[in-house]
Amino acid sequence: QVQLVESGGGSVEAGGSLRLSCEVSGDISRLYCMGWFRQAPGLERESVAEILLPDGNSHYADSVKGRFTVSQDKDKNTLYLDMNSLKPEDSAIYYCAADRGWEIAGTPRKICKLEYGSRGQGTQVTVSS
Repeated sequence: QVQLVESGGGSVEAGGSLRLSCEVSGDISRLYCMGWFRQAPGLERESVAEILLPDGNSHYADSVKGRFTVSQDKDKNTLYLDMNSLKPEDSAIYYCAADRGWEIAGTPRKICKLEYGSRGQGTQVTVSS
C-alpha cells in the first residue's frame, strides 16, 4: 500500500506560479507510474502529468503542456508539480496519485491510469483572473 500526502496548493493570480509537493511512503516497488490529476466542480477528472517509473518518461495533458512540469526527488521520496503561467481554468483540486499500471492484452506494455490508483487527500489550487 502506498500513502501520498500533498502540499503547496493555494490562491494565485493568472500568470502566476505554484509548486505542489507530494510525499510518498509505503511499498512503491510495484508502482508503474506516479503523477497528478485534477478535478474541478462539474467537470470530469483530468490526468495532467505523469512519470513512468521504469524509464522516467513524463507525459502531459495538452491543456498544461509547456506550462506544467512533473518531477521526482527519489532521495526524498517526493513528487513535484511545477505550475507556471497559471490560468483561471487551472483552478481545481489537485491529487497526487500512483498506479501499478494496466497491462495491454497481448503485449508486454502497460498503460498508466492515475485516476484508478492510490491518491492523496488533494490540495486546492485557485487561479483568479
